[in-house]
Amino acid sequence: MRAYADLIRSDFETYIADVQDYFRCLDAERARAFVEAREVSDDYARFLNALE
Repeated sequence: MRAYADLIRSDFETYIADVQDYFRCLDAERARAFVEAREVSDDYARFLNALE
């Protein structure tokens, strides 16, 4: 185990960094999707108001 400790540590640190990048990507996409959904909802509300 000691012979591979540095390799295992490096692999683990890379894995954690990749997972954090993935979660940041998900968070950014979630925020973008909420903005889009709000815009679509506003457009739909204007559509409904135009029908009245």
